[in-house]
Amino acid sequence: MRLPSRATVLLAALGGSGVIHLVRPRTYEWLVPPELGDARRWVLASGVAELGTAALMATPATRRVGGWAAAALLVAFVPAHLHTFRVVPRRPLPMTVAALRLPLQVPMIGIALRVARGR
Repeated sequence: MRLPSRATVLLAALGGSGVIHLVRPRTYEWLVPPELGDARRWVLASGVAELGTAALMATPATRRVGGWAAAALLVAFVPAHLHTFRVVPRRPLPMTVAALRLPLQVPMIGIALRVARGR
């Protein structure tokens, strides 16, 4: 069974991001709120979680579970997105990027939920 196109995009986004988390963790470490502790550990764990979620979504037998996992993962990333506003410089471009990233979670969570529900 072929993945619907939106689910394919989500799978690729999670898989690609997961690889970057593992290969270049410093790219994401600054996003981890200091209240959570060791940033490297969180970045590596989230990279593994993203790759695992993408793998679940890629396999028809586990696609629905992967959709639920993707939705949960995307919700779990919201604190990091909010933390961005505390650490980005108060310049227009970084603030615009931060402001656009947060609402982008909503359609991505919606896609994940559609996958989870088998739609």
